[in-house]
Amino acid sequence: MSEDTISAIATANGIGSIAIIRISGDRALSIAKKLTRREDFSPRYATLSNIYDQNGELIDESILIYFKAPFSFTAEDVVEIQCHGGFIVAQSILKATIAHGARLATAGEFSKRAFFNGRIDLSEAEAIAQLIEAKSEDAAKILARQMKGSLKEYIEKIRDEIIHILAYSEVSIDYAEEDLPEDLVVQIEAKLKELKRSLSSTLLASRAREGLMQGFKVAIIGKPNVGKSSLLNALLSYNRAIVSDIAGTTRDTIEEQVKIGTHLIRIVDTAGIREAGDEIERIGIERSLEAIKESDIVVALFDASREADAEDKMIISLVKSHAKAKDVLYVKNKVDLEPKFETLDIAFDMELNTKESVDELIQSLEDIMNRANSSDEMMLISQRQISAVENTLKNIDEAFEPLNDQELEIFSFHLNEAVKEMASITRPFENDEMLDKMFGSFCLGK
Repeated sequence: MSEDTISAIATANGIGSIAIIRISGDRALSIAKKLTRREDFSPRYATLSNIYDQNGELIDESILIYFKAPFSFTAEDVVEIQCHGGFIVAQSILKATIAHGARLATAGEFSKRAFFNGRIDLSEAEAIAQLIEAKSEDAAKILARQMKGSLKEYIEKIRDEIIHILAYSEVSIDYAEEDLPEDLVVQIEAKLKELKRSLSSTLLASRAREGLMQGFKVAIIGKPNVGKSSLLNALLSYNRAIVSDIAGTTRDTIEEQVKIGTHLIRIVDTAGIREAGDEIERIGIERSLEAIKESDIVVALFDASREADAEDKMIISLVKSHAKAKDVLYVKNKVDLEPKFETLDIAFDMELNTKESVDELIQSLEDIMNRANSSDEMMLISQRQISAVENTLKNIDEAFEPLNDQELEIFSFHLNEAVKEMASITRPFENDEMLDKMFGSFCLGK
C-alpha cells in the first residue's frame, strides 16, 4: 500500500493505568530499536525496556511487543508500546516515534492497511469499528462473530449462487439461436426466488434490530404534569429533570443514557404535549413529536388521578399515527392517589407510582430489547450494507421479466449488477472515495 511507517496512540485520551502506542510499517522495528537502544526483539514476546526521546532523555519504562509481518493486524511490521497512562507520557513517546521517522496515522489508517493487505474485508472492518462503540452485550456478540467472518461467509455464499445462475445465461448468449430449456428457466426462477427470500429476511431482521446496534431510543410522552420528568429521574436513579406541579416546566426534550439489562439506552423526556401557549413551548412540542418518530420504544404516560380529557385523547391519537411499527407501552401513573381516569380506547400495559418503584417498566423495556436479538437471521450492521442488499434485491426483481422473455443480455446485466452490489459489502471494486470516507470515520489509532 504505502511505504510510510505510521504511528498513533491507540487508547483513549485521559489518565489511566496504561496507554498503547502503535507503529506499523517497514521502519517500525528500527524505530523501536532507536527508542529503546536495544537490538534484540523476539516476535510476539513482551520486552520490558526504557524508552528514550530523540534527545536521549528517558521518557518511561514500558513493554514493547514486536509483530513481524505478515503476522500482525495490518500484515506489516507492527510494534506496540505499552506505557504508563496519562496526558504526557504517551504523547512524548508518540512525538519520539515521529522524530525517528514515523508519520502520524490518520483516522482508521491501521484498519485501512489491514484491508488493502488482505487481512480483513470491509464487513470485518465495519464490525471492528462498531464493536468499539457497541451499545449492548448482544450487539457485541454479533459484531464479534462478524469480525471473525460470519457475514463475509454469508455474502460470499449469496454472491456465488448468483454467479452460478449467471453462468447459465452467459453460456446461452453464445448460442443465441437456441432458447433456454423451459425446465432450466423454472430452475433459475426458483433459485432467484430463494435468494430473494433469504436477502429479504436478512434485510427485515436488520431493520428490526437497528436499536441493538445504535442503542435503543425510548421516548417518554404525555400531556403536561403526568410525571414524565419523575419517571426519567426514577429510571436514572438521580434527579436529572426538574419536577414541578406547574404544567409546562419541561419545555424542551431532555436526553440521557442508562443501562437496562445488557443494553445501553437513550431515554428522552419530552415536553408536555398540548396546545402551545407560546412560541418556545410550540418548538418544544414539535421536538417531542420528532422524538416519537425517531424512537424505537414509546412510553405513553397518563395521570390516573385526573379525569381523561381532550389532551389525553390527543396523545393516544399521536401515538397511533406517529408510532406505527414501534413498541408502545401505555402506562398509568400516580396510582397511589384517588383514581379518576376512566378507560379510553387503549389497554394499559401497567400501573405504577414513579415515586415508589418503576421495576415493572424496567422489566418490560428489557423484554422488548431482548426480543430484538431473538432471531438467528444474519444481520447487516451499517446503512452501506443495507443499501447494497436493497440494490441487489432490486436487480433480482428486474431480472425475472427478461428471463421469461429470453432476453438474456438484459437478464445478465441485472445479475452482474447484483454481483457487484453484494461484492461491495466485503471487497468492492475500485472506489477509493468510498473507502476513504468509510475508514475516515474510525477512531484514530484503529
